[in-house]
Amino acid sequence: MKTKLIFKDGTTYEAKSFGATVSVAGEVVFATGMTGYPEALTDPSYKGQILVMTYPLIGNYGVPDPTKWESEHICVSGLIVSDYIDTPSHFQSRHTLAQWFKDENLPLIEIKDTRTIAQKIRTLGTMLGKIIIEKDIPFYDPNIHNLVDQVSTKKIYRIKAPGNPKKTVILLDCGTKRNIIKNLSKRGINVIVVPWDTDPFSFEFQKKINNSSFVIRHSSFKFDALVISNGPGDPKTITPTIATIKKALKNKIPVLGICLGHQILTLAAGGDTRKLKYGHRSQNQPCILKGTNRCIITTQNHGFEVSKIPPNFNTWFTNANDNSNEGIIHKKLPFMSIQFHPEAAPGPQDAEWIFDYFLKRI
Repeated sequence: MKTKLIFKDGTTYEAKSFGATVSVAGEVVFATGMTGYPEALTDPSYKGQILVMTYPLIGNYGVPDPTKWESEHICVSGLIVSDYIDTPSHFQSRHTLAQWFKDENLPLIEIKDTRTIAQKIRTLGTMLGKIIIEKDIPFYDPNIHNLVDQVSTKKIYRIKAPGNPKKTVILLDCGTKRNIIKNLSKRGINVIVVPWDTDPFSFEFQKKINNSSFVIRHSSFKFDALVISNGPGDPKTITPTIATIKKALKNKIPVLGICLGHQILTLAAGGDTRKLKYGHRSQNQPCILKGTNRCIITTQNHGFEVSKIPPNFNTWFTNANDNSNEGIIHKKLPFMSIQFHPEAAPGPQDAEWIFDYFLKRI
């Protein structure tokens, strides 16, 4: 079966197919994690992207049951590996990686020299590409679409924390990872998960009764803080969420932004963002706590960065590799955000204290 990876500049790589026999197009990116591929593949921040894993052995511990995933489905458009292992060995494995991709009708291909692909992206920047398996298709730019709307929840749901929780946080789901919810819940916080474009200060939704549609209006939720989740795409396209955060800042509601949420808080507060050359997608990004010699190792998955700090905010963290911004914090009020993932999954847990720091300031 003829399988190829084709970049928009015409560069072509021969490949071997292990997943579904389907052609896909998207933005080609690379990640350098050595483990944690089930969690990474189900991260909604990868929506619209073809992922190249630079670590050579992928599939060697199979695929765990869905409770270990970060969302309900694989979120990458396709996966490229150097050496696919179809004989997994792990006590949590339920089936092979190839079977998983076949079940979700997505391509999994093997190209031996993934280092060359990673070097190409590092040199020229992230670019469009397509995996062709027999049938050719056009190139596709995911950044021109509202990817957040495609991965966000379509309904409001609540997760009650164990015990007698006293605080409630609204999580604006821009493509949230499940471990964000788990980290809030295990700290005794009730979580209300809402779609990305929900205005928790004044919102409405339609309800059907006996085949008739009614608009139900609510003046507000009862909550103590807002958390903006991670997610895919350009933050400047998420204008309803930016408008919601502007209201939160005006009303002095505590806000924590994570990854895409970091960029959304920045834009809402008057800062600016821009696209990185090839992004940060790994589990070993070193971040320096501003004003200290403390460095935490973080999990990251993003293609945009904060380029201008908003008024009345300070830099909170800085990337030790490229000096890009990794966090902002308000000078007086409980508004803060980080570019990395404090919930990890996969990756180190160095940054999990961010949740405690934020919750203490509610």
